[in-house]
Amino acid sequence: MACLKRRVAILFSGRGSNMEALVAAMAAPDYPATPVLLLTNRPDAGGLHGAAAQTVPARCIDHRPFRGDRAAHEAALLAALREVGAEIICLAGYMRILTPLLVGTFAGRMLNIHPSLLPLYPGLHTHERAIAAGDARHGCTVHVVTDVMDEGPMVAQAEVPILPSDDPDALAARVLVQEHLLYPRALATFIEGLQP
Repeated sequence: MACLKRRVAILFSGRGSNMEALVAAMAAPDYPATPVLLLTNRPDAGGLHGAAAQTVPARCIDHRPFRGDRAAHEAALLAALREVGAEIICLAGYMRILTPLLVGTFAGRMLNIHPSLLPLYPGLHTHERAIAAGDARHGCTVHVVTDVMDEGPMVAQAEVPILPSDDPDALAARVLVQEHLLYPRALATFIEGLQP
């Protein structure tokens, strides 16, 4: 029996490595999703190079011409997402705080990956903060996006030990390896729990 594949759009702002990990996972015949749009807000995003190598449509809707009007920018994003029939949104290093327009439209159908073991260290500089706190472990979390940043229901987590020799870059690199493994698994688990 054919696998029902949910239509997923991936939003990113930077190098796009989690976007690439998701797209690679979705290439498997039995994976329950297919990527329909790779969308960035930055024309200089490194992930656009990776996106160009994919067969998935990629677009940039630069936030800067909107001059701080987040709702107008998100309306443009929403139009692009509706155009491709996106059912689920995966934020993969999308570095914009979202308004209720986008979050509300995809309520319960938008995921984010965050580089900490939430509820620890929401926001930025998570690796520095974990090291400074003397934590023994760190990691990443996939969660459902809500109106409150990094506080939505958790879907999955992965841990790494914090080594005595770690600096933020070394720790970030080890966490990123786990992100690439965790996000595709978490998305599949999330989809399995959705109503048909």
